[in-house]
Amino acid sequence: MKLKLLSILVAATAATNAFADDAEQKTWEVTSELGAIITSGNTETTTLKGGIKVLHHLERWNNEYKLDGIYKEDEVENDDGTKDKQRTNEKYAISAQGNYKLNEKHSHLFIYGSHVSDYFGAYRSESVVSAGYGLRLLNEKTMWLNAEIGPGYKYFKYPDVSTEVDENGNSLAGEYEGEIIALGKLDYNWKISDNARFTQLVTVEYGDTNTKTRSETALLAKINGSLQMKVAYNIINNSDVADDKESTDTETSLTLVYSF
Repeated sequence: MKLKLLSILVAATAATNAFADDAEQKTWEVTSELGAIITSGNTETTTLKGGIKVLHHLERWNNEYKLDGIYKEDEVENDDGTKDKQRTNEKYAISAQGNYKLNEKHSHLFIYGSHVSDYFGAYRSESVVSAGYGLRLLNEKTMWLNAEIGPGYKYFKYPDVSTEVDENGNSLAGEYEGEIIALGKLDYNWKISDNARFTQLVTVEYGDTNTKTRSETALLAKINGSLQMKVAYNIINNSDVADDKESTDTETSLTLVYSF
């Protein structure tokens, strides 16, 4: 499985290089992100994290495409004292959003779609489609704040080992459900200096079954013209999860970001 993620990261890098060859097309902006932590000795762990984001600027449209993945293995001790490496986290996410520019400055209509495959999350998989309106709430020289809101639909699958049951007491393990949701997003960006930038992204998917809140707080420091170091703290909260699951997952990461 680790080779599977490495293959994805290699493919992402290849895609990034393909865009780099077309540097003259200023309508494209490509950012790739990669980080790895491997320890050995008393404790053995392997963590790989990667992603790619593509922005496509057209006359009436701004489009965004994202692909992210994380894989983690930890050494665990069995009851008989032997040690094995086991997968403890594996998640992949893909999304696309198209923003249609309105005549009003910094406002747009959007259409959004995403799919998440999470082997250890509250839900085994989640697919979301949404549409709505976005505008800029704050527009200063060194900082801006964008907001989006709109209705959507979420289709999700419970884990195969889920302990949740429906109103009739039937197990929901491995079952699919769907519901109408309201989606909201706040995106804050502050250019601290020519070499440092702070970002804060918060998204909320509100539904009758579950309300999912995601937050990413990040600080980026420029190493050279195209390379940056990124420190990020991610929080994912689900309001309704099975008894054997935590409602909040957190992740702290240190990655290198390369932009074209």
